[in-house]
Amino acid sequence: MTGRTPEPLIDPATLPEPLRDGHVVVGNFDGVHRGHAAVIAQAAEPAHAAGRPVVALTFEPHPRTFFQPDRPLFRLTDSREKARLLARAGADATVVLTFDERLSQIEAEDFVAEVLARRLGAHTVVVGWDFHFGRGRLGSPAFLAEAGPRHGMFVEVVPPHGGATPVSSSAIRDLLAAGDLAAANRLLGRRWTVETEVVHGDKRGRELGFPTANLVLPPETRLAYGIYAVRALVDGAIVNGVASFGSRPQFDDGAPRLEVFLLDFSGDLYGKRLRVELVAWQRAEAKFESVEALIAQMERDKAEARRLLTQPEDPLAPSALV
Repeated sequence: MTGRTPEPLIDPATLPEPLRDGHVVVGNFDGVHRGHAAVIAQAAEPAHAAGRPVVALTFEPHPRTFFQPDRPLFRLTDSREKARLLARAGADATVVLTFDERLSQIEAEDFVAEVLARRLGAHTVVVGWDFHFGRGRLGSPAFLAEAGPRHGMFVEVVPPHGGATPVSSSAIRDLLAAGDLAAANRLLGRRWTVETEVVHGDKRGRELGFPTANLVLPPETRLAYGIYAVRALVDGAIVNGVASFGSRPQFDDGAPRLEVFLLDFSGDLYGKRLRVELVAWQRAEAKFESVEALIAQMERDKAEARRLLTQPEDPLAPSALV
């Protein structure tokens, strides 16, 4: 799709008529990775050929967060970014159901009848091979394939993407935590991206000659502490940069944040939403013997980022900034 991403529909009682009788893809879609893209593609190609819409059905909060609130989940995409990426992948609309006690206890048969058939008016339902739903996760792909036709719907189940080691959100989280950005981006099928508002920091970067845009990521973010070559979307333009994610051991060892230094850029970013994609890992976060040694390393980091950002784009992990 092109143009502005439509706002997600939250808990609709029924879909607007132009979105009914479509192909509905169902999943958590955290990261909207290559496996998710395969599910959406299987729905989108025949749907659009037949003039039918593609609707992505997903859930907020993530079901694991609901069932295990004491185990914070590193989300690869927030709900806003997820809807944008689903639209890029071919969805004409995103429907978000609130995952609460009521939804967690719905019987699998009722989910098919009430949600998929009545509320969404699905013509075809497409799910991945490992999608489960309903109370106790008793609704399996096999159950859906049997129940769907009884409610007037076709059902397609997409096999694992990636062969013996299927692409998964959990594998991508582990790779990002380990600092293997290249492998994580290849599983995503794009560069990992964050978007949030620029906030005021301690101005230390400016004092060091590297004024940065400060982004506070969710506390459960398990991205490896280190230095990254990045690109950012600033007022519709893509700008190269170098970023640090970590606790700033040289100064305060505080709560982690992403500090982005944009190359060849000047301007006020405070209060703006900044979308940043991580292009390449450079090095781990470190403490230096002096501030002067830190500044010298930051100059080397800047030069290395320039070099990395002139390399040919990895065809398995292209940009998805716009």
